[in-house]
Amino acid sequence: MASGWGCWPLHFQHAVSDPLPAHSPGAGSTAAKTLRGVPEIMIKSKIAVAIVAALALGYTSAYAQSAPSDASQQNSTQTPDTAKAKRLQAVTVTGSLIPQTEIETATPILTITAADMKARGFNTIAQALQQSSFATGTVQGMQDTNSFTTGAETLSMFGLPVGFVKYLVDGRPMGNFPGLYNGSDTFNSLSGIPMDMVDHIDILPGGQSSLYGSDAIAGVVNIVLKKHVDAPTLDARYGWYSEGGGASRRISFADSFSAGKWNSLLGIQFDSTQPIWTQDRSLTRGLNLNGTGPNVANRDYLVYSPYNNDGAPTGYYFADPNNCSKVAGNWGGTTAKYNRPGRGDYCGSFNSVGPGTLTLDSKAASLYSHNTFDVSDNLQLYGDLLYNYSEKKFANGSNTMFWNTSGVVAKSTSGYIWDPSLNGGSLVQLQHPFAPEEVGGYQHIMNKEYENSYLLTLGGKGTFGESNWDYDLGFTHSDDQLRDLSFQRLAAPMEAYYASHLLGAQQGTYSGYPVFTPDYANFYNPVSVADFKSFTGYSNSHAKTWDNLLRGQLTNASLFTLPGGDAGIAMVVEGGNEGWDSTPDPRLLQTVVVNGQTTPYYWGTSATPGAGHRSRAAATVELRMPLLQQLTADVSGRYDNYKVSGQDVHAGTYNIGLEYRPFETLLLRGRYGTAFKVPTLSDEFQRASNYYNSVNDYLNCGRLGFSGSNFQNCPQLYQTAQFTGTTVGNPALQPIKAKVWSYGVVWAPIEKMSVSVDYLHWDINNEVAQLSTDTLSNTEYLCDIGTIAPSSPTCTTAFNLITRGPGRTVNGVTLLGPISAITTPKLNVANEQVNAITANFGYERDMGGFGHLGLNVSYSDMLKHTSQAYALDPTVDLLRHPYYSTDFKSKANAALTWSRDKWTATLLANRFGRSPNYQASQSDSYEHTPGNELAGKLPSWTLYNASVTYNPIENLGLSLQVTNVFNKMPPKDNSYPSYYSPYNSDNYNPYGRGMFLEANYKFGAGGG
Repeated sequence: MASGWGCWPLHFQHAVSDPLPAHSPGAGSTAAKTLRGVPEIMIKSKIAVAIVAALALGYTSAYAQSAPSDASQQNSTQTPDTAKAKRLQAVTVTGSLIPQTEIETATPILTITAADMKARGFNTIAQALQQSSFATGTVQGMQDTNSFTTGAETLSMFGLPVGFVKYLVDGRPMGNFPGLYNGSDTFNSLSGIPMDMVDHIDILPGGQSSLYGSDAIAGVVNIVLKKHVDAPTLDARYGWYSEGGGASRRISFADSFSAGKWNSLLGIQFDSTQPIWTQDRSLTRGLNLNGTGPNVANRDYLVYSPYNNDGAPTGYYFADPNNCSKVAGNWGGTTAKYNRPGRGDYCGSFNSVGPGTLTLDSKAASLYSHNTFDVSDNLQLYGDLLYNYSEKKFANGSNTMFWNTSGVVAKSTSGYIWDPSLNGGSLVQLQHPFAPEEVGGYQHIMNKEYENSYLLTLGGKGTFGESNWDYDLGFTHSDDQLRDLSFQRLAAPMEAYYASHLLGAQQGTYSGYPVFTPDYANFYNPVSVADFKSFTGYSNSHAKTWDNLLRGQLTNASLFTLPGGDAGIAMVVEGGNEGWDSTPDPRLLQTVVVNGQTTPYYWGTSATPGAGHRSRAAATVELRMPLLQQLTADVSGRYDNYKVSGQDVHAGTYNIGLEYRPFETLLLRGRYGTAFKVPTLSDEFQRASNYYNSVNDYLNCGRLGFSGSNFQNCPQLYQTAQFTGTTVGNPALQPIKAKVWSYGVVWAPIEKMSVSVDYLHWDINNEVAQLSTDTLSNTEYLCDIGTIAPSSPTCTTAFNLITRGPGRTVNGVTLLGPISAITTPKLNVANEQVNAITANFGYERDMGGFGHLGLNVSYSDMLKHTSQAYALDPTVDLLRHPYYSTDFKSKANAALTWSRDKWTATLLANRFGRSPNYQASQSDSYEHTPGNELAGKLPSWTLYNASVTYNPIENLGLSLQVTNVFNKMPPKDNSYPSYYSPYNSDNYNPYGRGMFLEANYKFGAGGG
């Protein structure tokens, strides 16, 4: 049965190689003979036999290709002694540094094989991980075209931050992505791992810092690449979507070869994917006609006045004598004159919410090479290289490609200008999103990303003489460079165009508002493609990360004997350095003066610059002790030290795990320990980045007598004070620390069946967060009235971070000056707690002439998730406060696999639990109070994938894979306003049914 999401680690292909003596012919690959792909190792318990049997079907294809040929084994002239034979019985599992004979440990592990991923229809590593049961958290992705990392893919384990997962490639840390998640956090992207080069993936939920160091708070994902293929293998795959768009092509080739003592695997993969556009899906191609608010067309040529002609608030002024006829060709000929009841007339379209991309236009090429050279009986040299190059393009649509009057006026006037000719004088705003006909087609102005990354490892491993001591000394270097070409509006040329075509020269000010007399007849004219090009262009930004790591490990799996067997020890020392550099286009940080106002060079755009590096050193010890036949203890400890700006930032972590087997078919397990995450390089070295916002001035409102329940009566000047914000990194940040524990049970009630249930807990402190402007302002007020001592560090910090203008006296009350600027550095302030349960079930049955049947089920449920942003804030229950979290509370999947002779078929059901709808998330309540009648939860969402593979001859496999078999769209959320698509794009996708054809051919591996 395919192992997949559920069950336990059986990574024999890569694992057995570590404890092997270097002179063994299979060193670097599997040395034991295989039966149905499973090496003949000594398995100590019936529960292990049940698990191996339950997983055997999935490992047939996944691991058979990794086994050495019979000839390679016959070439061996060495006869292993007893000690070496004992090591041949052991395997190394992710989650332990010591080879062992037990395949299930105190740490729950989930394994996804290459065969699983293909049989279940996944096209990328990211898809396989994001749809696993443990990935309950929402994440930004390809649909978030306005985010900072649209071209990257990641996941959230159990709703924890994306940076809390440690990613490894063959046990070595993966390099960081150069872009910042949400413009703030350093993280890892999964988009650069070639799927056809992956052997399997191990996932360890829970804190693992005592073995793997920083970042391993939520869990560890170890991506294990192939080390050997039986024959030259060519794989070709083509896919498309029944709803249109998203056509993809992939071709890969891999081969293993030997020359004397030299063994190599070389693999290459090419990918090409066309985008899915919003117009390709009925859910996203136009306005949501069933959403909240008026069911009216988008306002594409709008003159808005805060008052109607009759004095009623908020109205539209229509000044087109041609009744929109000159712009009727825009948006595919759908622009026309419309009326919004109670507001007025305008020119618009129901289709102008786009067009944008839902998936990327991407091309990628990957190269992977694994090499070993047997220098002597006790030394093997190795070298691995993984290289990826990608080009990605995406479009925001009219969401960020528009003009309005906010660019020509001071921010305090909220985008209004004063028109003396309109109704004897009136405030107005003008807005116009650019149509595809005006930009020359949105496919020609897409944002572009170019990424070059590689991971290089060189080293040597072997055995000290005839002893039980194995060694491994290796150097790893990763490098990732990103070039970002973002399509921009140039502020000065764009405002010059609208000044000459529409607004005319500024005629002074009126009550602080700039005065213009627009030529409205010109407003209702399309912008020519040539004119559009004259005030747009690309910014060119660069970012990069790099990492060097020198690592040495000593292992002895038979250190001494205890009543339960041999104790083992592993010791690791490592040191290295890492760096990050984000260098935006200099123009993104420049300003220009337009109509007397200082504005960014690129209209409405800023950047996040920063650069820094640090060195680090660490030492790890793990001791595994079978205290009794039924009881095994695993103890590990690690000390990490980072040198940052001349300061030492350090953390010590430990883990204690127990495995109790009261009888052969039952394992009780538990572990307790600590984990940590060192502040990211961006947290430490991000340079000053500006933003604009408003904040409540609690201090001045309090001095005027407005606080608590009557704060809403405070003058508007102080209720929403406009300010310039500045965010900056903080090299003095300390590590995020966590206490983690879990306990569970693994049971094999009958042959070829296994079930596990584990309970996991996290208590995370010192989380890094950007200081809240609202909290700072409120703290300043509490310090002013003496609730917090004015001389305390808390008050001193608040006073220093808030900048005010000159003060004044009003009715005898001394007021401070208006808030003009607030600095919001990153601080160690937050706390988070999570309790979750995971369950897995595996069963495999031989049905004789009817073939083999395997079932695998995995389930995760969030029992508790609380967060406290600041020490004085209340603790928020994220499962019951949808404003703070729209994560799924539960996820489950089940895969049924059948095989017989030349046929294999798989059906996967993937269930996403309920999640809050839009109105609930906005109101932070599920209660149906007046104005909140639509608040609630969306129903669960279940998708089905299916595949069938036929082998007409031994060396050829033909596959058809279908994702989302029933073409099920996300649960429709009509509590969204009409101008939003009716679903949460961080939780769901509208891609629909995908179909993929794949052919896999092994040259010389057999025939008809």
